[in-house]
Amino acid sequence: MKIVIFETEQWEAAACARLAGPHALACTPEPLRPDNVARFADAEVISPFVHSNLGAAVLARMPRLRLIATRSTGYDHVDLAYCREAAITVCNVPDYGDHTVAEHVFALLLALCRHIPEATERVRRGDVRARDLRGVELTGKTLGVIGAGRIGRRVLQIARGFGMRTLASDPSPDAAARKDPDFHAVSLPVLLAASDVISLHAPGGSGLRLSDPEFALMKTGALLINTARGGAVDPAALLRALSSGRLAGAGLDVIAEEQAFGDEAEIFRQDAQVDPARLRALLADHALVRLPNVLVTPHIAYNTQEAVDRIIETTLGNIEAYAAGAARNVVTAVTPASPSPGGPT
Repeated sequence: MKIVIFETEQWEAAACARLAGPHALACTPEPLRPDNVARFADAEVISPFVHSNLGAAVLARMPRLRLIATRSTGYDHVDLAYCREAAITVCNVPDYGDHTVAEHVFALLLALCRHIPEATERVRRGDVRARDLRGVELTGKTLGVIGAGRIGRRVLQIARGFGMRTLASDPSPDAAARKDPDFHAVSLPVLLAASDVISLHAPGGSGLRLSDPEFALMKTGALLINTARGGAVDPAALLRALSSGRLAGAGLDVIAEEQAFGDEAEIFRQDAQVDPARLRALLADHALVRLPNVLVTPHIAYNTQEAVDRIIETTLGNIEAYAAGAARNVVTAVTPASPSPGGPT
């Protein structure tokens, strides 16, 4: 098969070399984009990360494509409807980062509660006074998790270790969640009203989007942590909630216009007509990152050595399993039963 691995670092390209024996392999640090897709039009298998454009307009220019092995748990960046129509199998990495992402939730939360970034910067300037740096304890506070999958349940477990009360909201909890002693299920409005800290873990496609009505239900002075998806939060509504004092702070590992942030020309490259809603969201993102009570990290909640090792190993296994006619970790309904020895055509 002709395989292209996108968005690769040098170590990833070295790890992927084992595919080069039976297959034609290419690795590139570039994401897949409309302006470079022609160079990869003959690929039968691609493995992107989260910054590649996997919309129908791009995928339609890859007529031989039969497998997308995304190196992520989420797959809302993939046009699944098009993939089903075009008989393209999509595989993901379902469980690489439970501990990793959950730990980052508390890194953001503790940094907010104890003013760690500001305190560190003051000391670097030679200012060792503690004025305006009084924090709050986690013990006794209520943490509400929206989305009780593997990561959400791990967050609940860690929260209990801090002596926090825990709530969870999930419209379709699985059997593991229902058996979890830390899973105290409530409706979303109840969770929003009762929680001192709200942590988002709803998967792509869940329909979750916090906007003005949801922020109006929250406790005054609550904190919001989002390590899930930028689209789960209306950035303009979040900006209003923070500016009004409804929320005391936010820790964000993802933002609404993550791909365009820092490279605003991306919006103009992707769309024939610029979407005003995207421009408003991008403007709100820029305003958010400048607020002193907002911490933003660049989508690194997943990024530990242990997690990235699991990502690449699972992805390589997904590709090898597909080549052997036994696709695994499939998230589309279409799974070719047995690719030919020379690869699917």
